Amino acid sequence: MTVHDRCKMPEQTTNRDGQERKVGVEIELSGLTYEALVQHAARLLGGEPELTSRYVTRLDTDAGAFTIELDSDPIKDLDLADERLPESIRELGNHAMDVIDFAAEKIVPLEIVGPPLAMSALGMIENLVDELRDLGAEGSREAIYFAFGLQLNPELPDLEPETLVRYLQAFALLYDWLKSRHQLDISRKFTTYIEPWSSRYTDKLMADDYRPDLDTLMRDYLHYNPTRNKALDLLPLFAHLNESLLSEYVQDPRIKSRPTLHYRLPDCDIDNPNWHFSTVWNDWVVLEQLANNRQDLDALRGEFYESRKFSFRNLTRSWRETTDEWLHQHGYV
Repeated sequence: MTVHDRCKMPEQTTNRDGQERKVGVEIELSGLTYEALVQHAARLLGGEPELTSRYVTRLDTDAGAFTIELDSDPIKDLDLADERLPESIRELGNHAMDVIDFAAEKIVPLEIVGPPLAMSALGMIENLVDELRDLGAEGSREAIYFAFGLQLNPELPDLEPETLVRYLQAFALLYDWLKSRHQLDISRKFTTYIEPWSSRYTDKLMADDYRPDLDTLMRDYLHYNPTRNKALDLLPLFAHLNESLLSEYVQDPRIKSRPTLHYRLPDCDIDNPNWHFSTVWNDWVVLEQLANNRQDLDALRGEFYESRKFSFRNLTRSWRETTDEWLHQHGYV
């Protein structure tokens, strides 16, 4: 199998307009200097790097515009050579920035933000990640203070409430399983950045008679989860669907409107030779397949209800274990 064949395709590959669905990818890493990452990415992806501001570089490629940046707004915006500053400060500026650059690249993640890519083109991300590993890129396991993540922004097949409910139910059912496959013990467990949805919201979402219209779906979610800091963050999607309704619950300039889900993985394990981008993507495809198979989705929801009853079986096995067994039995993994 070649590097370009490792990323599986979901059964539902087109959107409501009949076009191939796309996915945006964001990767955080360390181990390389900012300049080295820019040069390697330009060589591997093709394109000429263009510095748009300090620590932000645009890379135009045949697949679209990638952005390479230091993932810290205060440092990106810092300019000690600004002519408005006193000359004595500006004279020290270059030396000070050298120290800041060195420190920042040790503790602040570098980030590659990809354009919306056709799902069939994700092999280029697989190749990029593998090549960067060979060049010395490091991820979350390298130091306890590293909490680098990987984010997927998959376009939905359509934006109908019934479709959204199926995807949300599939994610809620698979959350523990996904987390167990992609969370390292040494990093995100020390933070509250990647959180599950409210259990009270999950109860409402899983109900057999839950068939909300779009506004009700949004209000239900936002009532229990009015924050960006969720493993599956719906706020960018809600900003696209109904920004005025979203603003009743959350007002945050960091929310970017887009017709996609926003899946934050707890870690980026790029320096692990047994880990690949396709490792992450193919687990998402499991969710895709479940969300688009109503019969199996309902069956696993039934298992979810059973898992919450008081019984010896439920006392001796976790929902993650039950999910893993079910997925294997039904040919999902």
